[in-house]
Amino acid sequence: MTRRSALRGFVAATFLLPLWLAAACHSYHIDTNIENRTGAAIQLLEVDYPSASFGADSLAAGADFHYRILVLGSGPLTITYTGADDKQVKINGPDLAERQQGTLEIVLLPNGKAEFHPRLSPAS
Repeated sequence: MTRRSALRGFVAATFLLPLWLAAACHSYHIDTNIENRTGAAIQLLEVDYPSASFGADSLAAGADFHYRILVLGSGPLTITYTGADDKQVKINGPDLAERQQGTLEIVLLPNGKAEFHPRLSPAS
């Protein structure tokens, strides 16, 4: 191997390896959208999922809240919030698993109910 061909190999590896690593790495995430269709503003919204949680201080009636999550491990998603009547509501959602990706629409309804519309792959 000549010095010139060794230098070409080094230069190629220096530039191609990071590109290959970037293409090989994939971040699995779930885009969540929470819609407040309860008919009133809610307070202290918290969404718990395997390994983490997120939330908002308040969510106005008719408003949406978007958040992107990365699931580590597996387990159920739960939602808690304080309704207009100052009562805490807790709703159990779908099970989530590591390496899932896609979207999850959560529609908060009156009387402490919710609809979940997961479009996730692989399915749990």
